[in-house]
Amino acid sequence: MNTKSPLVFNFSGKPSADLEALASKLRPVFEANGYSYVQATDTPRVALNFLSGDGVRAYRRNIPETFVLSLLQASEDPENPLEEWYPYLVRTLSNMLLVYIPGKKAHFFTLDLGYFVEDFGDDFYTRVFERIHPMASAILVVKNRFEPDLEPGLWEGDELSKKLGEAGKKLGEWDLLPAAFPIDKILPPKDFRHVQRLYGIGGLSYGNLSVRKDEARFWMSASGVDKSRLRKIGRDILMVTGYDADENAIVLSVPSVVEPRRVSVDAIEHWLIYKEHPEVNAIIHVHAWMEGVPTTLFQYPCGTYQLGQAVAEKVREARDPAETIVGLKNHGLTVTGRSLSHILDRIDGKLLKHVPMG
Repeated sequence: MNTKSPLVFNFSGKPSADLEALASKLRPVFEANGYSYVQATDTPRVALNFLSGDGVRAYRRNIPETFVLSLLQASEDPENPLEEWYPYLVRTLSNMLLVYIPGKKAHFFTLDLGYFVEDFGDDFYTRVFERIHPMASAILVVKNRFEPDLEPGLWEGDELSKKLGEAGKKLGEWDLLPAAFPIDKILPPKDFRHVQRLYGIGGLSYGNLSVRKDEARFWMSASGVDKSRLRKIGRDILMVTGYDADENAIVLSVPSVVEPRRVSVDAIEHWLIYKEHPEVNAIIHVHAWMEGVPTTLFQYPCGTYQLGQAVAEKVREARDPAETIVGLKNHGLTVTGRSLSHILDRIDGKLLKHVPMG
C-alpha cells in the first residue's frame, strides 16, 4: 500500500474566539501524535476548516486525500442535532463536522450519518483527537484505473451481474439504501462540479454489493448510483480485477464502448476479502445493524485501506469466513456469503436500521 502524504495539518477560515481557543488546545495534541503543523500549504493531509456564524464556506480541496474537519460553534443543543447540523457537513464538502458548545460538549458528524458526542471534562482534547485521528490518518483508495478490455461477451452482463441487480432491488424494498441528502441539491453548482471532479460521484447513495466472477475478478456496484436499479455494465455495475498498490488505485475492466462510472468506494474492502478467502463469493454492505456481531475498533472512512483491513481481520477471525457479519463501528454492516441469496436469507428480518454510536 502506498502510504501517501505525511500527516501535515493546517487551519482555514476565521475562527470565533472560542473555536480559536479549541484549536489552540488541539494543536499540541495533534503534534504529540505525529502530525506536523504547516501554515502555508494548499495540499494538507488534514485541514481544520472554521465556519463563521454568518455563512458557510466550503473547503476547496486540491487533492482527494485531504481530510477536511469543519468546526462550527453553537450555544446549545437543538432538538434534533442530526437534522440541524448534518447539512453543514455536506455543504462544506467535509469528511467530518465538529460542532463545539464551549465548555459543554463536542458533537461529531460523518457523511455516512455517524453521529457521536464527547462531553467536556477530563482529557476532553485528547478524546476529541481520538475521534478524529483514525479517520484523518486513513489512506483513501478512490482512484480508479479503467482498462477497456472487458470481453464483449460480458458487455451485457451475465447471470451473476443480474443477480447483483436483483439483490439491489431487494435491499431497496427493505429500505436499506437511503440517500439522506441529495448532494446535488444542497451544494451550489460550482461546488458540486468540484466534488464530481474529485471523486466522480453523482450523489450520496449508501450501501454496496458485489459478487465473485472468478478467482481474480468480481462484479461490484458503482459509486453514487441507485443500488436498486443496477443494470448497465460499466455504469451501474463494474468488473474489479485488482488493486495497484504503487498507484493506490482500483483496477477495473470495462467495455470499450462505455464511458465508465467509478466503482463503489468500498471496493478495496471487498478486494481484500475476496483475495484472502476463495470460499467467499458475495459481499453486501448496508447501513444497518445486528446485535452481537464482531465490530471494528475504530470508525474509519469509507473507501480507506484501513477500513478494508479492519473488516478483513474480522472475517479472518471468523469460524466460517463465508458466513460472517462484521459491524463497522458507527457505520453499518459488511456481510459475506457463498452467494448473494445466501446473504439475503441470513439477514432478512434481522436488521436494525439504527446503527448504535459510541
